[in-house]
Amino acid sequence: MLRKLYDWCIQLAEKPYALWALFFYAMAEASFFPLPVELMMIPMIIATPKRAWLIASVAIVGSVIGAVIGYAIGALLFDQLAQPILDFYGYAEKFDTASALYNEWGIWAVLVGGLTPIPFKVITILSGATGFNLVAFVVSSLVARIIRYGVIAILLYYFGTPIRDFIEKRLGLVFAAGIALVIAGFLALRLFH
Repeated sequence: MLRKLYDWCIQLAEKPYALWALFFYAMAEASFFPLPVELMMIPMIIATPKRAWLIASVAIVGSVIGAVIGYAIGALLFDQLAQPILDFYGYAEKFDTASALYNEWGIWAVLVGGLTPIPFKVITILSGATGFNLVAFVVSSLVARIIRYGVIAILLYYFGTPIRDFIEKRLGLVFAAGIALVIAGFLALRLFH
């Protein structure tokens, strides 16, 4: 199954709608979808390294737009959408305590959430729910995503062949490491908030 997903992403990179698929995936990931954008972005860059900067840019723009959607969910639809999403990620019971701290450290929270495996959608929803400054939120999200996806694009552009060989020979290990990072992000949320 894992090999099929990887091969599908490699084949997707050559399709005319690939960038749109990545854009919508990045939007969903930043607002409600649990799997990281890198699952789609890395195989696409590996398949077409000349388009690394374009692929990263599409992921960045999609992610920031998705972050604004997550912010809107937190700000405008807290009871209907945000509360169930926060419940799903195990964050709802600590919301009140985290809100006060969050507004004090908001820019850093957005930057850390955008750069680490901490689920970014929790950060985006929390930003809206606490009324965090929207301009500061968008700028922080943009900076975090430029760094995160830009580093991936740079590494794959300049070292793509060895990285591709490593990934393809050890696909299970790479996938397991990615899942471990996502789980670590969820645990970090539970431990530190």
